[in-house]
Amino acid sequence: MSKAAELAALIGSGQAQGDRNLIINGAMNVAQRGTSATASSGYNTVDRFQFTVANMDNAAYTYVQSSVAPTGFSKSWRIDCTTAESALAADEYSTFTQAIEAQNLQQISNGSSAAKSLTLSFYVKSNKTGTWGLNLYKPDNTGRQITATYTISSADTWEYKTITFAGDTAGGGIANDNGAGLYVYWGLAAGSDYTTSDSTSWSNYSNAGFLYGHNVNFFDSTANDWAVTGVQLEIGDVATPFEHEDVGTTLAKCQRYFQNNGGNRVIVSSDVTSGSNYFLTVKYITAMRAAPSLAFSSNAANGFNTANPGTQQLATESFEVYKTATSTTGGGYYLFIYAADAEL
Repeated sequence: MSKAAELAALIGSGQAQGDRNLIINGAMNVAQRGTSATASSGYNTVDRFQFTVANMDNAAYTYVQSSVAPTGFSKSWRIDCTTAESALAADEYSTFTQAIEAQNLQQISNGSSAAKSLTLSFYVKSNKTGTWGLNLYKPDNTGRQITATYTISSADTWEYKTITFAGDTAGGGIANDNGAGLYVYWGLAAGSDYTTSDSTSWSNYSNAGFLYGHNVNFFDSTANDWAVTGVQLEIGDVATPFEHEDVGTTLAKCQRYFQNNGGNRVIVSSDVTSGSNYFLTVKYITAMRAAPSLAFSSNAANGFNTANPGTQQLATESFEVYKTATSTTGGGYYLFIYAADAEL
């Protein structure tokens, strides 16, 4: 069967309809935290994607939400090496990752005889040609992984890649909960501790197989850059065209994992009495995956001090803040901006 015929069959079966992409923000359009970072590991720019460096003491880098993108896209995630680490120690590695919530993966039937294959597709661009590693890791029950490689053949050219991973019939499956059910890793660098065991078929997790086949050190020159966009992970053996969605839909999906109140300050009280406690329930923009951690900024006050508020009743729908008034004044107020983080 030709690829076109396979795609037609998928569309007819309903597998290639809307919401087929298991990745959130694959077009890199949403970046609530900011568009540029030089920090180390973490969620610092494009939503839902995490950059990690491990044990790399010398390398430095900047990663951004970039406007450099292939035709049909307006954004990508791009990293530039700014200080080289030419020789990797055995225990060093770096990855670009998305974790997928477990209850969004029940349809792949992982761990059963009906386990479905998954196809990953994306656009990638780098000055550095060579063989790059990919990893799917399932943490629930028995930790399991499968790896593959892709080749960047032409420097500084957007290339479209598709990789199909067989379904995993072993390992106990993925829990139906709000934890991490599957991690998708793109390797950027990998020391020998992570590349020596063949993991191109599903097997129990081992460090030695984490990025098997990866042989590129992105950090070996300050001339290096790597960019990715159009990321899609879907059920089946065929990569269908990227599922574009409106940015409002993508933003709402991202806000399940991270959100801030958009610079809008919240008023605790308009009239205060010294020594009295004041409470306010704050409802999130959308329900969150789990009760989040909270960070406060830009606090301003009259009749209160500007220290961060106390919090209680922290839940997935809302939280409560409270402050004790420090003086008696008409028109007292306490204002703040919050960020709520429930990332996997």
